Amino acid sequence: MEDDLNLARIAMENAYSPYSNFKIGAVLTTKSGKKYTGCNIENHGIQSICSERTAFCKAISEGEREFESIFVIGKKGDEELDGCLPCGYCRQFISEFVDENFKVYSWGKEGIKEYKFFDLLPHSFKA
Repeated sequence: MEDDLNLARIAMENAYSPYSNFKIGAVLTTKSGKKYTGCNIENHGIQSICSERTAFCKAISEGEREFESIFVIGKKGDEELDGCLPCGYCRQFISEFVDENFKVYSWGKEGIKEYKFFDLLPHSFKA
């Protein structure tokens, strides 16, 4: 987990967030153990992309389809957030690609917290 925390912090520093000043970093781990990082990227419109979707898009575009977990960290200005979880849009996006064993990890004042993904999105939209 310490490696994921460090990778997420590095990814977070690459965030482009001139409008919200929120920087978010994510590390997505595949079932085979490969890691994909992502950061949030804002623009002056409404088409910004979150760190979690960035990581998933990188992995999926490289042919990955089986995912184990995602680690998310964030900060506002220079202060790390006390826990940071995927937004609702990301949760619905992620639900397309994960199974009931997928975990979400978040860093906060009490250390690393673990969540079962479908506890965060118990009623996802499935066509």
